[in-house]
Amino acid sequence: MKELIRKFTQTAGPSGYESAVRNVIREELKSYASNIQVDTLGNLIVRVGEKNRNGLSILVAAHMDEIGVIVSHVEKNGLVRFSNIGTVFPRFLPGSRVVFLNGTRGVVNNEKPEDITKIPKFEKFFIDVGAASDKDCPVKIGDLAVFEGEFADYGLNIVSKALDNRAACALLIETIKQIKTTPHELIFVFSTQEEVGSRGALTAAFGIEADLGFALDVTPASHILGTKMQCDLGKGPAIKVRDVNFISDPGVVNWMIDGAKKIRVPYQLEILDVGSTDARSIQMTRSGIASGALSIPCRYVHSPSEMINMNDYQNMIALMVRLLTNPVSLG
Repeated sequence: MKELIRKFTQTAGPSGYESAVRNVIREELKSYASNIQVDTLGNLIVRVGEKNRNGLSILVAAHMDEIGVIVSHVEKNGLVRFSNIGTVFPRFLPGSRVVFLNGTRGVVNNEKPEDITKIPKFEKFFIDVGAASDKDCPVKIGDLAVFEGEFADYGLNIVSKALDNRAACALLIETIKQIKTTPHELIFVFSTQEEVGSRGALTAAFGIEADLGFALDVTPASHILGTKMQCDLGKGPAIKVRDVNFISDPGVVNWMIDGAKKIRVPYQLEILDVGSTDARSIQMTRSGIASGALSIPCRYVHSPSEMINMNDYQNMIALMVRLLTNPVSLG
């Protein structure tokens, strides 16, 4: 499973440009699913099983895209100015490296700050691609790049860029591989453009019109940072109760808690005060869908060195298989 995560995280796929990631996922799934489609927004949709009288149509989404940057201007001296694709934190930028979709690499830095004790504003940063002038610069306005962050194996923990959300994509694939029978029609959506507003999940959910839906994503493991959010690495998958733009259906929360208890895997309850997931788009589709979310605790989210725990990962797969292969009760 680590090798699958490594393969996914090291494939570039910023929001709106997920095709390379989608191709890797499709190749991985071809021996396990025959009903695979790609819709207009680039979502990869995989259908498994048929709904019987005890079953539901269940949509599970994990987004393929990662944060990145886009060239907005090239200075006459060859330095590249850029804007963000998704939420890019300025505190992670100085000294970080990027790779453009055309293969060009660059290092990020900033103009000399007036106060070295403060983080510069976003517009003070630039990318140095080694160009001497705008005439020989290998990138142009509109070119996209992602951050470089090699995969590292720390034993129980792994580190890489784009674990948000390639870890959940890999987890979804492992779940599909382990499901042998189910009373449900399962629709797995590897969605696009989550980092810029959960656009892919919105259109996919509209077309699918499921009975029940939930998203898989990462969530900040912030216990080491002194924040009020209580979500720890290594203490099990997080069952979302609320985030900035989403309140989980109480029945879905209880269904997930009951599933974790039935197979005796640890779990945490997630209250997130920053950000949201595809669950919001699923919930608000058409006349509304009962929705929730499961999250992988992750340190240093939206940095080039995100970290997750493999015990959390394994326990979340076990919980997913339990939830999707047994009758659902949201009472």
